Amino acid sequence: MGTLHVTAASDPRAARKFLRAVLRDLAALEEMLERNCFETGVRRMGVEQELCLLDQFWHPAPVVETVLQALDDPQFTTELARFNLEVNIPPLDLTGNCFTLLSERLNTQLSRVREVMKTLDGEVVITGILPTIGQTDLSMDYLTPRERYHHLFKMLKLLRGGPFEYYIRGKDELQTRQEYPTFEFCNTSFQVHFQTDPASFVQAYNFSKMITGPVLAAAVNSPLLIGKRLWAETRIALFEQAIDTRNSEGAIRENRARVSFAREWVRDSILEIFQDDIARFRPLLLTEDVEDSLELLKEGKVPSLKALSVFSGTVYRWNRACYGVYQGKPHLRIENRVLPAGPTIADEVANAAFWLGLMNALPEDYRDLSKKFAFSHAVGNFVGAARSGMEARFEWLNNRQFLAADLIVQELLPMAEVGLKSAGVDVGDRDQYLGIVRERVESGKTGARWIVNNFEAMEHQGGRRSEVLVALTAGMVRRQHENVPVHNWSDVQLREAGAWINKFGRVGQVMSTDLFTVQEDDLLELVISIMRWKKIHHIPVENASGVLVGLISGQEIWDPGMIRNKPGKQRLARDLMGPVRHTVSPDTPTMEAIELMMMERMKCLPVLSDNQLVGIVTEHDFMTIAGLLLRELQGENGENS
Repeated sequence: MGTLHVTAASDPRAARKFLRAVLRDLAALEEMLERNCFETGVRRMGVEQELCLLDQFWHPAPVVETVLQALDDPQFTTELARFNLEVNIPPLDLTGNCFTLLSERLNTQLSRVREVMKTLDGEVVITGILPTIGQTDLSMDYLTPRERYHHLFKMLKLLRGGPFEYYIRGKDELQTRQEYPTFEFCNTSFQVHFQTDPASFVQAYNFSKMITGPVLAAAVNSPLLIGKRLWAETRIALFEQAIDTRNSEGAIRENRARVSFAREWVRDSILEIFQDDIARFRPLLLTEDVEDSLELLKEGKVPSLKALSVFSGTVYRWNRACYGVYQGKPHLRIENRVLPAGPTIADEVANAAFWLGLMNALPEDYRDLSKKFAFSHAVGNFVGAARSGMEARFEWLNNRQFLAADLIVQELLPMAEVGLKSAGVDVGDRDQYLGIVRERVESGKTGARWIVNNFEAMEHQGGRRSEVLVALTAGMVRRQHENVPVHNWSDVQLREAGAWINKFGRVGQVMSTDLFTVQEDDLLELVISIMRWKKIHHIPVENASGVLVGLISGQEIWDPGMIRNKPGKQRLARDLMGPVRHTVSPDTPTMEAIELMMMERMKCLPVLSDNQLVGIVTEHDFMTIAGLLLRELQGENGENS
């Protein structure tokens, strides 16, 4: 997330001053390119690993401050959410056994986090979207308490000028809105950097666009969000919508979103990318801790281009152009931001080897892509991979079309092998990590496919959705400890969810969310019909603004006199509804809700989050759980009947 010493760009005078520094940084970059100031002939990689912190019940644990304090290591840093953590691995030369070294370093750092989480009765998981993350984990209370993040959200909300809206459709459908873009808390990635020479930057950057679709198709690992089956890599759609500050006017004018794949090839220079971003987007954050980069160049020093870096850090291209200084020498990098975290370190390193091998290969046939291949095809390939993973079809050079597996196995893996070999990567590393990609692709067993298959199988076996999501998360963690690639993972069993407290400990895991509601002015005859058709005994009543104002329960409707219309008058829902005496939140402990219902002699409890009705929990829900628990106890005692 870059430097933390920033403020919101809400003051026009300060924003203009900062933008002047950005423009001077861009002028300095142009001068450095003209003077050939950059390190060349070096192929180097770097990675950023994002993690999810879990509590003892396999749910998000907002303990990042405690974990960072215990680790006391600058390689670890915060992310947006208090239950996420980022690990930055120092750069490695793309040669020798670099991927073995990368794997060792990632596993070492992951083990360190696991040890700290053990002291907190928690765990760690690497996954694109955590299955057990819920709506209540997406409140501003879970935003990491750093000024940068608060300033960023303040500016995003200001520019949006209204709620952030989400619509993603796969097998299931997500349609919701938020005051702040906290859905971005869900996304966890594995970002890979490739250092290249200025002279070859444009060709390499365009090629990175070309290969993004098939590389992503082989790596998809984020098919579930809030218990809904959406895209194979739902992170892509979610991030683009979460940071979209365009209002309806902007959409009509076809302005580009801050998260984008872009719309055209780069023609001449890296400068085009920064120029386009500066021309399109207002600064969100600014810092006064900047240098006069042009003056530093005159003095023979290397500028950090900090203002340009802060600005670029809030424009989220899926393939990002980066400037950096390493060991006193400036360089250019291309960052791949599409890869999800997980399913294992072995899978992640394999994905990195695949992409880096391709980037280093860059065959002659793939140069001058702007003359050979429509950019819209690259966009379509990217979106198709995110939606469908290994089921995607790709447009390719010379008007060819490929199934994902055929393109990867027949064309791209051999190309990646050539690229790694020419970089001097050891044959053992090449065979091991490209072999993982090959076996995963040939089998079709991506992380996304494993998750969806197990999700559907356990639901078919009768598992409640909350129980299935816990079992999936617990199963991931156990298999990640073994570091066996995902295509060799066994199926998850419902029992992996563990004790009942993991599966049903919070009201959010028990409540019904497929709700039928009525408005207070609805005909009572309609209300009763709905309850009979759907065989439900409780129906919430809302006003025209969607605010819960009452409840109608089954025992209140069976008296025919209650629904008999008097001459000239129709009975309405408000005539029969009772008051809402108590409500609970999704985070309320289940036992607390049961005790409340027993004490107040209630048969149902509405569940509210941010004053909005999100579910209802009834006596029937608790009876169902009781039956499951009895069967569980019988199984433990060997008393099967």
